[in-house]
Amino acid sequence: MYYRRVGNVPPKRHTQHRDASGALHAEEVMGEEGFSSDSSILYHLAIPSAIVDATPWTPGDLTTTTNQPLLPRHLALHGLFPGQEWKAADPVTSRRLVLGNADVRISYVVAGETSPLYRNAVGDECVYVESGQGVVETVFGTLPVVGGDYVLLPRATTHRWLPGGDEPLRCYVIEANSHIAPPARYLSRYGQFLETAPYCERDIHGPDGPLLADELHADVEVLVKHRDSRGGVTGTRYVVPTHPFDVVGWDGCLYPYTFPVSDFEPITGRVHQPPPVHQVFEGAGFVICNFVPRKVDYHPLSVPVPYYHSNVDSDEVMFYCGGNYEARKGSGIGQGSVSLHPGGHSHGPQPGAVERSLGAESFDELAVMVDTFRPLELGEGGVASDDGRYAWTWAGRGPAR
Repeated sequence: MYYRRVGNVPPKRHTQHRDASGALHAEEVMGEEGFSSDSSILYHLAIPSAIVDATPWTPGDLTTTTNQPLLPRHLALHGLFPGQEWKAADPVTSRRLVLGNADVRISYVVAGETSPLYRNAVGDECVYVESGQGVVETVFGTLPVVGGDYVLLPRATTHRWLPGGDEPLRCYVIEANSHIAPPARYLSRYGQFLETAPYCERDIHGPDGPLLADELHADVEVLVKHRDSRGGVTGTRYVVPTHPFDVVGWDGCLYPYTFPVSDFEPITGRVHQPPPVHQVFEGAGFVICNFVPRKVDYHPLSVPVPYYHSNVDSDEVMFYCGGNYEARKGSGIGQGSVSLHPGGHSHGPQPGAVERSLGAESFDELAVMVDTFRPLELGEGGVASDDGRYAWTWAGRGPAR
């Protein structure tokens, strides 16, 4: 990401930086890939390594079930938090795992409570805010969030979510086992967004100022999700003697930010464009795309909805979060649905959708898509939200049993 400077930093890195009383600030370098990639330098009032207690923490039910027999599935996520359950839920510990593999985990949460302080030491998090509003407080500063925002949180960023308003905060959470970044093909060799990219630096919003907690010197709990010795995911609950939000300034190219999906400029053409033109981010073993309201194909014989296609290398996960997705009409899919189209199964428009789309000039639809390059398994939230009928909707009938 591009360079930012926030708060009070010295003119030269790795040199003494003192406050007005002469006390020395603690310099912390937070860097990716063994300090061979993007990094930032943060200046703390206290030592960021200090801990006074540590106990195991289990970060929810992360078990998964194989998609066997191989089926396309419709997962109705809004049913995972019925009634007023969201009022007692928070955006971190109340997440329910929907799908996952060795590269990425996809969860869903509807929340009204402030989350604990938390950092994910396994990989970056990309959170799509379906609806609601609030703020994300981070060690880098504060990010206001509203429905339609992507929130990108680099690995090991200490933060907490504070939902606001009378409505719940609905979040679709994509957790990587790697870093998440804009596609390399959108960037120059020096890291600037190219003119051909569908968004640019002006659309990315990082923290504007440092965040200092009201009470710095008091024991505080921080939940840390991290890897175990077998390659799985586990957690630790630290108690630290000073609040992590004690940073007076930082600079660098690694920091959390928001990106409104409404600032994504769709790429269209005379005939149907393939999914890579809709890509917004990428991680190791997966890509993230979004389908936004747009003009559609203008060839006189164009077919605006997608052709039937077989993702031979990918599982395709589509989260429907706005408008009307033309290709899925008649399938039962609606706002808050996820479709899983696994590699090895050809999929495409529902019966009648092709004819209905002919002559359309625009689509009013909003969806976030994750394509993975390893098979996905169902988490407990995925099993609980599966409608059990979607696989048979193209044929109009299911197995005789």
